[in-house]
Amino acid sequence: MYKLVATDLDGTLLNSDHQLDPFTVATVRRLEQAGIQFVIATGRHYCDVAGIRDVLGIRPYLVTSNGARVHAPDDTMIHSRNLSREAVRRLVQPGIVGEHGRVIVNLFADDAWLIDRDAPDLLAFHQDSGFRYEIVDMQAHDGDDIAKVLYIGDPADLAQIAMRLEHEFGDALYVTYSLSDCLEVMTANVSKGRALQHVLDRLGIDAAHCVAFGDNMNDIDLLETAGHPFMMNNANPDLIARLPHVPRIGNNFEAGVAHHLRKLFSIADELAAS
Repeated sequence: MYKLVATDLDGTLLNSDHQLDPFTVATVRRLEQAGIQFVIATGRHYCDVAGIRDVLGIRPYLVTSNGARVHAPDDTMIHSRNLSREAVRRLVQPGIVGEHGRVIVNLFADDAWLIDRDAPDLLAFHQDSGFRYEIVDMQAHDGDDIAKVLYIGDPADLAQIAMRLEHEFGDALYVTYSLSDCLEVMTANVSKGRALQHVLDRLGIDAAHCVAFGDNMNDIDLLETAGHPFMMNNANPDLIARLPHVPRIGNNFEAGVAHHLRKLFSIADELAAS
């Protein structure tokens, strides 16, 4: 019945330290060995997720930058959607970001994470992959080949940015939250759900045979696309309110996805004995 598993990372597959629990690694590897396809669907950068994938020890499809990039298991990029150069140059201006320098601005290029200042605390999110940022002058960037703009800051400041984006860009952008302090911006028609459908079509798998897990607002259409969606017990309350029909499972900090996969695929006893 289930042929493909699509899962978010932070708040979902990863624990509270943004790392993989050994029990999760063992579960996922066992399922891949049994022929189950995997899709990692995240707002993270492709280079970052490739490192996490290597820790998992499987060869999944990678949906990154909230669907702006899709890579096949052999690392071939099979789907790409960039923000326009003009949009990127506007998105890093003080008129959007604010004049006080409280919000950290990030750009996701194909092979680089660009940031407007040193922010070592962010590296805690990338322990498994070792992915690191490069500090650049945002005003000097030409805006080319950017999949995502990420604003990190106080939720009140991000709410102001979201309002400015709506006023200036309307529906030309896809704007979503991955965490309460992370506002993510991609071009229109980009989302995890659209990218998942691209993979399903490529594999010839009907969405009715797809299981998906998520915890935040950027997972909405991922969960709506999958025939069997589940959200974490630790999910954003706004997501719970938006998708009240989606069943809730365990917490990310208790390997909730792995435990639920064991139930779905009836492998709990075998894994426990191995």
